[in-house]
Amino acid sequence: MRSNHLKEMCQKQQAVVNGWLTIPSSYAAEVMGHQGFDAVTVDLQHGMVGFEQAVGMFQALSATPALPLARVSWNDPALVMQLLDAGACGIICPMISSVEEARSFVSACRYPPVGTRSFGPARGLLYGGPDYFEHANDEILTFAMIETRQGLDALDAILAVEGLDGIFVGPNDLSLAMGKAPKSEPDDPQVRAAIAHICARTRARGKIPGIFCSGGAAAARRIAEGFLLVTPGNDVALLSQAARSAVEATRGTPSSAKPGAGSGY
Repeated sequence: MRSNHLKEMCQKQQAVVNGWLTIPSSYAAEVMGHQGFDAVTVDLQHGMVGFEQAVGMFQALSATPALPLARVSWNDPALVMQLLDAGACGIICPMISSVEEARSFVSACRYPPVGTRSFGPARGLLYGGPDYFEHANDEILTFAMIETRQGLDALDAILAVEGLDGIFVGPNDLSLAMGKAPKSEPDDPQVRAAIAHICARTRARGKIPGIFCSGGAAAARRIAEGFLLVTPGNDVALLSQAARSAVEATRGTPSSAKPGAGSGY
């Protein structure tokens, strides 16, 4: 099976730069996969992507150096297993608020006897190789998103779940859960402290702390803070920023266009 270079990078304390796809396009996936990202996540939660479209996007990413990941729309074992069978090398699961939810998620990602994943890896065999089954439990990455009060309170117990590789912070939903306005770069002291706490506790358990960021500069700051997997915006935000910059440069004046959607999740 293809080795998971993200695990290797994090073990060496090398930060992973992760692309993020919300536009249902295999061409966009292929383009993003060639831009230097270590991984690219196909977003089935807040993106416009369905399962059938995700398969084509995984196929496009397979021809690039970027490792294909997916964010599921919910903690649904059936969807988790489908996406792994379709070739995802890791799953980011939103709204994990308890140990039970974390265990259910991880179990869906692991074959028996350590999990409950059903066998039928379709594209997994094509992308991963003929020995996929023998190594999948060790190579597939599992990230639980901490973005609720309950998840924050249960963080240490969630981190203790066997087979969970890391925590991914959703700053917007975490801000909402703490009674604040949604922001991809929170300025509220309580939210900032919560994010720092999540990073510190995750690293203390030897696991991978990840976070969604508003852009490259913000992602670099998060790396300096200790995060090992950072997402410097999604495809919509990057496309919007590039298009707006081109319009401004052409007209020689600041654009009146509204900021692009999807600046953070």
